[in-house]
Amino acid sequence: MTLAMTAAASHVLNLQGHRGARGLAPENTLVAFARALSIGVTTLELDCAITRDGVVVVSHDPALNPDFTRASDGRWLEAQGAAIHQLTFAELQRYDVGRIKPGSAYAKRFPAQVAVDGARVPRLADVFALVRRSGNEAVRFNIETKTSPLAPDETTGPEDFARKLISAVRSAGMAERTTVQSFDWRTLQVVQQEAPDIPTVYLTAQQSFMDNIRGTEKDSPWSAGFHVSRFGGSIPRAVKAAGGAVWSPDYREVTRENVGEAQGLGLKVVVWTVNTEPEIRTMIELGVDGIISDYPDLLRRVAAELGISLPAATHATP
Repeated sequence: MTLAMTAAASHVLNLQGHRGARGLAPENTLVAFARALSIGVTTLELDCAITRDGVVVVSHDPALNPDFTRASDGRWLEAQGAAIHQLTFAELQRYDVGRIKPGSAYAKRFPAQVAVDGARVPRLADVFALVRRSGNEAVRFNIETKTSPLAPDETTGPEDFARKLISAVRSAGMAERTTVQSFDWRTLQVVQQEAPDIPTVYLTAQQSFMDNIRGTEKDSPWSAGFHVSRFGGSIPRAVKAAGGAVWSPDYREVTRENVGEAQGLGLKVVVWTVNTEPEIRTMIELGVDGIISDYPDLLRRVAAELGISLPAATHATP
């Protein structure tokens, strides 16, 4: 056996479709989640926002993204649009999010994404309903709270956000199939206190575009008082102390040593966002427990080649 084959045989891999299947279909839409189900994933990864009238919707961005948002007149937004928190759900439904703006940097990143004109920002309840219609009783949901301590006016507060999300999950009867993830560990603390049956996933990054660890500083506004300086600089130890069940780092920041450390503490390790075959193979060789990818079809193919047990594929109609 190769090292990768040995690693694959040692544990079950959590195959997660990022924003549904962003590389293949418009992100965080019912079409993307149906595509991921038809490919066969362990988990649907998605992001949430909350409208002015308190509806939990599925969106990565706290405001309308001009890279793929058109107004009711069919024109692309010229700049960032209104914050979702400022719109009612009915107002949000006026926008089409089914096609990438041609010539944008986003379009260059995802040239294989198939447009679906008329796609709208769905409610979280709509995603749950889609899965029920499909008959898939095993697929899980990894739901991210999109709040930021650096932009408190963009969303409702972390406590309110977490409580509304918990309510939506419980109303759908999906608590047993859900994890809640966030870079903003404040929301995860609320989930742990008010819904201890829902595991929490601690997202981390130390990159130029996002650094919620602030390892060279004495504190971080993201870490809810669990700064790594209190734990010898160890992110896994900080996550464990904070009460997390899963550590979810940027894949470029994992090593065999910190994966082993996290798993030795009883944490699962789920890396994001891994989009090439060599990188997927490397992550499996390092022994991670799960991989989030914009291309769940590629992730599934590589996993199959390595002898990993695959989740069922399910036909779903958006």
